[in-house]
Amino acid sequence: MYNAPILSGERGMSVSLPEPIVAVRALHHTYGPASARPIHALQGIDLDVYPGDYLVIVGHNGSGKSTLARHLNALLRPTAGEVRVAGLDTRDPAHELAIRSTVGIVFQVPDNQIVATVVEEDVAFGPENLGVPRDELLARVDWALDVVDLQAERRRAPHRLSAGQKQRVAIAGVLAMRPAVLVLDEATAMLDPEARAAVLRTVRALNDQGVTVIAITHFMDEAVHGSRVAVMDAGRVVLQGTPREVFSHFRRLRDLGLDVPQVTELAHALRERVPDFAADLLTVDELAAEIVRHVRLEVAL
Repeated sequence: MYNAPILSGERGMSVSLPEPIVAVRALHHTYGPASARPIHALQGIDLDVYPGDYLVIVGHNGSGKSTLARHLNALLRPTAGEVRVAGLDTRDPAHELAIRSTVGIVFQVPDNQIVATVVEEDVAFGPENLGVPRDELLARVDWALDVVDLQAERRRAPHRLSAGQKQRVAIAGVLAMRPAVLVLDEATAMLDPEARAAVLRTVRALNDQGVTVIAITHFMDEAVHGSRVAVMDAGRVVLQGTPREVFSHFRRLRDLGLDVPQVTELAHALRERVPDFAADLLTVDELAAEIVRHVRLEVAL
């Protein structure tokens, strides 16, 4: 069984951790297992997600990210291994409703998740199907629209909204079901930078309020904001740790065909010219502070 190196923490140390809200064990998934050319999309994934985590999963196209996402709320079931959500085995159809109430997922194309002709009705669709009482349903819709800052658009037709607003409607619809875990499967891939920033602000605010976030993305600058990053390749998790730890493996990520945050790339380029320049930088503020430090050293000399 393949195990990705866990980059954070000292081996042998006793660390008290809460029970994972999502536990993935030796997960395999094969598309068309009986066909002449089966596709082995996942090949032995081991991954724990803890309450309050902001886990970002990155990898090139075909690495298995979206297949993994669909296992987290039982849209797919394992070919081998298991996934447990709040202790419930996704292989058991009797747990399907409880699992999908615990884990909400937002996909890349919001139009595929919008089912109503009015924004507030679309947001109400999920909890209504869960049997939420009318008074609580209305309160949930109000709360979800407040969270994504779309109260002013509540009576508009979703197809008249911008792409970023549609994505926030999709997020609101998931939030109205009050999931403990929010999965974003390339949810910002089709958005312009301004809309991406608005969605990410919403997601970070939700995480600050205690919602566990699992964000699948190919934007490395988004990964910087996670508490942990997992790197996938060929159906396996090949690296995981804090963003600083993962992106310090600059050349390994390049070998995997992945980018690194632009700040980190610039820091590595500066380090080639200035050997003591810090290379494990993630944000513009960190880069600016390191440049100021070197300027002051030069002035002092």
